Amino acid sequence: MANPLLTEAQRKELYAPLFQRVVEDLKRTAGGDPKVMWAMRRKLAKELVYLERGTPMLRRKLQIQKMKEQQRRCAICGKALPERNAELDRFDAYLGYTPENTRLVHHDCHVEDQKKKNYA
Repeated sequence: MANPLLTEAQRKELYAPLFQRVVEDLKRTAGGDPKVMWAMRRKLAKELVYLERGTPMLRRKLQIQKMKEQQRRCAICGKALPERNAELDRFDAYLGYTPENTRLVHHDCHVEDQKKKNYA
């Protein structure tokens, strides 16, 4: 399933005003200090990623759970997964990294699967 995208109207009416408010709040909060502004942008970007993807620790716990559930086998090809560098694949990206929405796969299998779906 393709990831949902904002329509042109949603970008104009919903996103643009929100982004403008965030930029104004960042400027006000930083009080003209470029170092504080930089640090605030970095922190905000990181926390927004965590809202979508969860924290690295949460994803690692999910990988361990999936490794057990899948008996150390790739959900695509069925071959043994390596101890490290297996990847969590989301069925629907917008639903996040949950046990119901993920599977553990080899990197190469993941890349090929993404190509088949025209995501890569």
